Amino acid sequence: MLKSFCIVALMFISVLAGMQMAHDGIHEIKGNSDSNLTIKAPNMNTSLLENDSSSHDIIAKQQKLEKMNAFNLFSSMGKKLSDGISNSSEKIIRSIAK
Repeated sequence: MLKSFCIVALMFISVLAGMQMAHDGIHEIKGNSDSNLTIKAPNMNTSLLENDSSSHDIIAKQQKLEKMNAFNLFSSMGKKLSDGISNSSEKIIRSIAK
């Protein structure tokens, strides 16, 4: 009993020490400990091969995709799965309530 308690306590202390080391490592990788230090990126226009893109183009493309009603396999599978689970849970609840 005492032996297992000591092993559990040692494992708990090891986990805490590992978490502290990970925390210190993350701060070391960031390179700064000053939270007031911020770097502001300059304003840049996005262009690819001298074709300017704007939010209007993006909105138009998004509306075109919505009109196409693109088939999403995972979305339809998720809907069918959730409907099946809902129906089966309702049947189980009804049978328990009787």
